[in-house]
Amino acid sequence: MSEKKQQLSGVKKLAVFSCLVLPIFSFVEPPLIQASSLSQSASTYHVQKEKSSSNDDHQEIQLAAHARSAVLMEASTGKILFAKDEHERLPMASITKIMTMLLIMEAIDNGKLKLTDKVKASEYAASMGGSQIFLEPGEEMTVSDMLKGIAMASANDACVAMAEHLCGTSDAFVQKMNERASQLGMKDTHFVNCNGLPAENHYSSAYDIALMSRALLNHPEITKWTSVYSDYLRKDSAKPLWLVNTNKLVKFYEGMDGLKTGYTAEAKYCLSATAKKQGLRMIAVVMGEPKTTIRNAEVTAMMNWGFSQYEYKALHAAGSTITQVDVKGGKEKKINVMVSRAVGLVTEKGKRPDIDEKIIIQPLQAPIKKGQKVGELVVEENDHVVDKVALVAATSVEKASLSYRLGRSLRSFFSFGQS
Repeated sequence: MSEKKQQLSGVKKLAVFSCLVLPIFSFVEPPLIQASSLSQSASTYHVQKEKSSSNDDHQEIQLAAHARSAVLMEASTGKILFAKDEHERLPMASITKIMTMLLIMEAIDNGKLKLTDKVKASEYAASMGGSQIFLEPGEEMTVSDMLKGIAMASANDACVAMAEHLCGTSDAFVQKMNERASQLGMKDTHFVNCNGLPAENHYSSAYDIALMSRALLNHPEITKWTSVYSDYLRKDSAKPLWLVNTNKLVKFYEGMDGLKTGYTAEAKYCLSATAKKQGLRMIAVVMGEPKTTIRNAEVTAMMNWGFSQYEYKALHAAGSTITQVDVKGGKEKKINVMVSRAVGLVTEKGKRPDIDEKIIIQPLQAPIKKGQKVGELVVEENDHVVDKVALVAATSVEKASLSYRLGRSLRSFFSFGQS
């Protein structure tokens, strides 16, 4: 090659090098996208589309004829399969204790409480009437045994003892109950006490009860107590107490493992029941039933109908990768994005609805931590949004330093020159 041609080749390489490398020195990191700007800055695209095999409307079904209010919900999705006056505000009696148990389980999860902790009954707690485990003032019992008493025997005294142990006073605990109800979207609920004894302005709805029942079932260990038909408290003491579950369906209905009964003269017979089989978990709520036999029969009919008519369609397993997206300013240029939990739909048996999935991804800027929310998967069924699932980063991505980016550009340049 002549000296002139070599010089021209060198000039060309220098020009390419300038285009590739020099902009790095004037590089300004863009600001991180805040969650509030997600809808304006995010990219949206479809994942898949399944065509419906039938567009028939859901048939009307007559269930819970004697209940004042009723709901049948599939627990994993929260889908309402049947409803009757579901937002009517009614007295709920001991169904109240679902929220009490929920706050106890959340305190355990948060490390504020352990199942082996001893709880001392105050004189006030021991004075509770109605269903109880006959706590004596000053008597100590583990959290586990208190939960057993609440879940199986609907113990009013155990509820107050736990409320005082967690929040100092029963009133302070009730305030927490109402705060949690608001967080769960329970718009037709107000608590006055922690055990459901008759009180003015103490009410809920079948829909709200289904919501808090679903929240409690996010702590599946609660069924360790709610599913047991009979057991003992103080078994090895001088005063053993035999407990029989107030929810008799845990013995007589296949797959039933909870959840809570309720009765007062005003509320009549109430029940929030849950059963799992065929890959589905149902929550059936009835309020204001005239008799226990009718209550149990109507809940059984609701469960039978739900399990016979619906099935679960899995879309994505928890932690499965959905897509790969670009990352700006990182040591890696792309990152895998995965669903934060299992994704699925409850559909009528024999029918295939229109299923549309959309991925919404915000612009990603390093650094990114593993498990960080980076977008959302929106699932639509027959043009209605039925689920929204957080999308998270499968791995961490470190921010690339200036020298790292310069080195990468140099490597790219020389690779380009050799090709």
